[in-house]
Amino acid sequence: MTKERNGEPVGDRRKQQQKRNMKKRMRMGCGSMVGSERCVSCTTFNILAPIYKRVSEGDQSCRESQCRAYWLSRNERIIDRLLGDRSSIICLQEVWLGNDELVDMYEKRLGDAGYVSFKLARTNNRGDGLLTAVHGDYFKILNHQKLLFNDFGDRVAQLLHVESVVPFWHGQKSSVQQQVLIVNTHLLFPHDSSLCIVRLQQVYKILQHIETYQKEHNLDSVPIILCGDWNGSKRGHVYKFLRSQGFVSSYDTAHQYSDVDAHKWVSHRNHRGNICGVDFIWLLNPNKYRKPLRTSWNEAVFGIIKYLLRAASLAEDNAFAFLKVDSPGDYITYSGFCQALHQLGVAGHPHGLSPDDTKDLWIQADTDRNGAVDYEEFQQRIWSPKCREPLEEQIAGETGGTQAREGGQLAFGFNVKDAVLFPPEVEQGTWPENYSLSDHAPLTVVFSPVRIPCGQPVC
Repeated sequence: MTKERNGEPVGDRRKQQQKRNMKKRMRMGCGSMVGSERCVSCTTFNILAPIYKRVSEGDQSCRESQCRAYWLSRNERIIDRLLGDRSSIICLQEVWLGNDELVDMYEKRLGDAGYVSFKLARTNNRGDGLLTAVHGDYFKILNHQKLLFNDFGDRVAQLLHVESVVPFWHGQKSSVQQQVLIVNTHLLFPHDSSLCIVRLQQVYKILQHIETYQKEHNLDSVPIILCGDWNGSKRGHVYKFLRSQGFVSSYDTAHQYSDVDAHKWVSHRNHRGNICGVDFIWLLNPNKYRKPLRTSWNEAVFGIIKYLLRAASLAEDNAFAFLKVDSPGDYITYSGFCQALHQLGVAGHPHGLSPDDTKDLWIQADTDRNGAVDYEEFQQRIWSPKCREPLEEQIAGETGGTQAREGGQLAFGFNVKDAVLFPPEVEQGTWPENYSLSDHAPLTVVFSPVRIPCGQPVC
């Protein structure tokens, strides 16, 4: 028989106490010391701009922005929670930057608590945007850059280059004040399958910008943290694209979840009433296994092409015939390939693949460079490509699983120490009706520093 205390089963009380203890650790994460290590924490949260929040089921045009008392109270509670968590880094999406009173409230309260904040509005006066805040006790800002995608959806991203104020590592002869690259973004919502390419292009532009910045500032051996609302789940093409580049989902790493565990947690209830996991904090530690960016991009686009072919109920043979179009032989021609991509909706319009993108895909598909793609090449590149993700031992290196080798070149990275979503129900794959902060759940991750071996010429 289950024992009870104060009308509550002991087992349930133990689970709740464990949850409270974890939350306590999360709140302590940004300032806690583990041996000689100083942990840092990061929170990402889409706070739902009042211009988008519906307040009446009967009247869809009625928005929270029309009632000051509503949006003011909700955002005050959001800030209370953020300040209670005391993360070293805060990345917010859908901040109502078109309202000076709300912006001033965030900047003042965060500033009074020791944060330095940067805001970036979406293009074409959309009304909302991003706000990234870094606590001055843990990081100093070396640089801040704005990334405007200038494409459908008016999406933007922020890149912050920071350095730890207090050394993370103390050695007998030296100490390390480590630099980190932080990105905050909010990708386009996939209203239809034709926007898959747009969302992939947005991520490609972010990674391309990071790669360029690293080369310009000689930053090959620094960890990268990507935060935001990615508007796509673990089953999506963006997720696979980032994985192919060596990034790991911090929450899934902390809980040892694999791709088949996508149903175990959610972070968003969208305007269609669907619950899904779309908010991520991605981590990339410096290592020598990173695949060339354009290679990952081409593989991801081939993945979208296969998805669309299968969505059209085309089996392997029929898919090959579709791409072959009216070719007289048993092969795909370049003109037929272009025509098929137009029919699939991934090319031939302003937001689809450019002619250069299509040409680059063709070069990748035509492995023997004879001007045609035969059935074997179709299988190898489009239908059944080899594994696109790093090997498990490579991923272990990404998450700090390798140990420093004596005499080898050392770099600095992060271990994922802990991660939590709020409210706790979302960690069980459900959405509580009484949750009112946003239509997204805040995600907080605690990182502990780790020294890792680094190869040449690229870490």
